[in-house]
Amino acid sequence: MSTQSPSIDHLDLLLRNTSAPTRMQAALTAGTHPDPGFVELLIGRCAIEPDFSVRDTLTWAITRHDRAQTVPRLLVEARSANPQARSQALHTLSKVGAADGWQAITPEVLGDPDDEVARSAWRAAAVLVPAGLEPELADALTGQLGRGDMEVQRSLSRAIVALGDAGSAAVDRILAGKPSEAARMHALATQRLLADPDEGFEAAVFAAKRVVSLRNAPTVAGGSAAGTVE
Repeated sequence: MSTQSPSIDHLDLLLRNTSAPTRMQAALTAGTHPDPGFVELLIGRCAIEPDFSVRDTLTWAITRHDRAQTVPRLLVEARSANPQARSQALHTLSKVGAADGWQAITPEVLGDPDDEVARSAWRAAAVLVPAGLEPELADALTGQLGRGDMEVQRSLSRAIVALGDAGSAAVDRILAGKPSEAARMHALATQRLLADPDEGFEAAVFAAKRVVSLRNAPTVAGGSAAGTVE
């Protein structure tokens, strides 16, 4: 592919090529030579592109274009019926970093039933949250504690940790209530990461599981949990 700016029709053809490297090169060229006419193609392709690396390059290419054009279109895409379109739009809004991107962060998207959409929403929310709204966001995020597999929980914990004191206070409120066992374990792991962001998530989860296990263990004479050493 030529390194010169392609026509819109040529870019469309290349982005639909069966070769992932060809599609990636097309996205790279579109970002290197921004053109207002490319925006619709790039955002539309994000919704259907099967290759992760190509999607990431498409996101980069979109960030190279004028925010005044890309952000309104991404806000529309974030409400798409297509989960991949929603996820990629939210991810791209977090990379663009424009304040207007916060409009995409709603209670519905933070609790989206599709895990990939929710993960993108959590990450975007932590980046785009306006000053002063961190406590409100932290409460919304901690309401999702206990959800999903290890990768989903890792993403949520990272978003909560990014909120600092607001995240810590929200986790404390969850633990002071009566959360499910899964939510309690996840909250304890997140609490450890808030205290030491350099601790690995797996290690934090292991420690949290041990705390929950000891809490649920039957007691023996003297009131100690079975298996503990006095």
